Formats: sequence, C-alpha cells, structure tokens
Amino acid sequence: MKDKMDLHTHTIASGHAYNTRNEMIQVAYKRGMEIFAITEHGPAMPGSCHEIYFVNYRVLPRKYETMTVLYGVELNIMDYEGNVDLPESVLKQMDITLASIHPPCFVSGGIHENTSAYLKAMENPYINIIAHPDDSRFPVDYELLVKAARDYHVLLEVNNTSLSPKGYRQNARENYTEMLKKCMKYQVPIVMDSDAHVDCMVGEHTLAVELLESVEFPEELIINSHSEELYNYINYGTA
Repeated sequence: MKDKMDLHTHTIASGHAYNTRNEMIQVAYKRGMEIFAITEHGPAMPGSCHEIYFVNYRVLPRKYETMTVLYGVELNIMDYEGNVDLPESVLKQMDITLASIHPPCFVSGGIHENTSAYLKAMENPYINIIAHPDDSRFPVDYELLVKAARDYHVLLEVNNTSLSPKGYRQNARENYTEMLKKCMKYQVPIVMDSDAHVDCMVGEHTLAVELLESVEFPEELIINSHSEELYNYINYGTA
C-alpha cells in the first residue's frame, strides 16, 4: 500500500503541540507525502487558536515543492446536537475539516447521545472527516456511525496516536476493529492519520497499517492510497 497523505496534524498554534508550520511541512515532504494537512484545534480547546487565525489561512501557499499543503481545523463537537466551535461562514473557507470529541469540550452521555452528536455533526456539509471515534469513554453505535458516514459522504479516521501504548483513549484497537468490520460491510472508506503534535510523528501510520492488515481491510477503501479520490470528500477545490 502506498501511503500518500497525512490529514490530521497540529502545530504550536494549537497550544499543546511542539513544532512550527514550516517544520511540520518539511518533515512531511521528506517522508514522501503527496498531500499534507495542518488542522489546528478549534477555539474551544484550551490554549488553541482564535477564529481569526483560521480565517487568515487565505494568505498561506498551498504548495511546498511537489506536495499539496492543506489548512483546516479539528473542530470540537460540543453537544449531542452536533454543534461545533466554528460557524459555517468560517468552515466553508477551510480546505479540510475534521470533527471530534474531546474531554475538555464534551460531556459523555450514553451511547445514544454520543452517537447522535456524531451523526448531527455529519449533517454539516462542511465537515469532511470524523476524527478518532475510538474512545470507550464516549461509547458509540458503530453500525449507525458507519451508515451515516456513507450517507453523508464523510470519511472515518483510523488515528495512529489512539493506537499507541502512550495514548490515553480507551480500547481504541477493539473499537476500531468493530468499526472497520462495519466499514467493510457497507463499503465505507477510511483515512489513516497520525494526529501528530510533534514533527517526528508526521506521516507515522505504522500502528494503523498493522490494524488494517489484521482485519484484512481492502486497500480500495483506504483513501491514503488514492489521493485523487480524496478531493471528492474535502472542501478544497470546491469553492
């Protein structure tokens, strides 16, 4: 499998990451990425960027040598209605948008409430990827999640950081195994991402690859191998 992209990374602007934009981009290029995205945490995350930071992405170049560089946001899902921490007027300006649940911004309910939060977020036409839906602290109905991703044309992420022994998300491997089986059942694509908060982790998908191989997940459903198909899922190029 050729791994051509990493679509979920953070710089010092997110408040708890450790490298600059240029440092992250240079490592991505050296590691052979064709498409690389910087997706800072939304403003509800403590220490992250103000709304105006995202609006000003317009000044940044989208090419580094032969690599396409995308700029976006990892939105915080705030409630069971799927509301997020930036308005659509800003989201429509982003190249790529991820939405995820984080403990500082979301109080877990039962499986019905948490699933509703994801499904309602996917109704937003500017949300492209659901990031790390893998934490048992926020239980979710994977059958409904995967079917909604199919219906709303949203990618589901397999997050390499979640699978790390150093990660804090609970039962990620078991939860991803269930999700991936549903994705195969309904032919729903996924994307592997690093969730890098430091430059040495850019493009690091080793644990995600191992998991996908263990469940015999088909390569045709892994967007990382099909950069041309990615543009059917993201905001970039649609304006």
